[in-house]
Amino acid sequence: MSFLIRLFSKNAFFFFFLFLQIIAVVLIFRKNAIQQSFIAAQTSAFDSRISGYIDEGTSYLKLKQINENLVAQNKALMAEIYGKDSLYNPTIVRVDDRAKGQQIYTFVDAEVISNSINRSDNYFTINRGKNQGIAPEMGVISPNGIGGIVINTTQNFALVQSILSIHKIRINASLKNSGFFGTLTWKGEDSRIMHLSDIPKYVPLKIGDTVITDNKSTIFPSGIMIGRIAGYDVDPKTGFWDIAVELNENLGQTQKVYVVRNLKRAEIKQIQDTLTKIQNDK
Repeated sequence: MSFLIRLFSKNAFFFFFLFLQIIAVVLIFRKNAIQQSFIAAQTSAFDSRISGYIDEGTSYLKLKQINENLVAQNKALMAEIYGKDSLYNPTIVRVDDRAKGQQIYTFVDAEVISNSINRSDNYFTINRGKNQGIAPEMGVISPNGIGGIVINTTQNFALVQSILSIHKIRINASLKNSGFFGTLTWKGEDSRIMHLSDIPKYVPLKIGDTVITDNKSTIFPSGIMIGRIAGYDVDPKTGFWDIAVELNENLGQTQKVYVVRNLKRAEIKQIQDTLTKIQNDK
């Protein structure tokens, strides 16, 4: 308190002058219409800026909720488009079993928390695991294409081998226009390009043709967009087409993904195991 008293006593004339200046400015603006309009315009502009900042802040806070709503809508849409059995015949099941019998795939949304695209075999980690029903050999797709296959899980996380892997990744894919199917692999060159093989060279091709997942896979639903033909040539070793496919999904920027759960995978695997046993017994 004594400090303030000394400050005011030593600078009394300055504070008195400042006080008079404030009074003079107030009187000028109160009596002059031009100054009043200037102050009003500046005040309005300031209020507009503040309101804009508040609106931007409110919109930003709502982004998380908006994003969650979009993810839920995407899951529902994928379940409707890809999750149902196109060969389902409702006449051979009871009415109360129809909904259950139709549904083949369900989807679990997840976020990518680490990723790589520049190795010979690439992997990414997602924030879903055993507690969310995730298990090895489940496919992972993105809003724009396919991402990889789950190879390991913990309680709340999963490791996914990216389709950008030279080893162990073979994707069943087909040409949307003709229906011919083959095997999609990565050669380790360009993270945007994979190669489709096993397509006979008599099959007509065109740059820009769509490549989709094939219905012979138990990992991915059929009909999911993979990419488009970017180029093609005959493989001299096999005599089949070697088709360069430009991926629809930029895997280096993928953040949101969906894990595919095949509700009939165990049953399909059971019947396929019997075939393996028959072949081994011969």
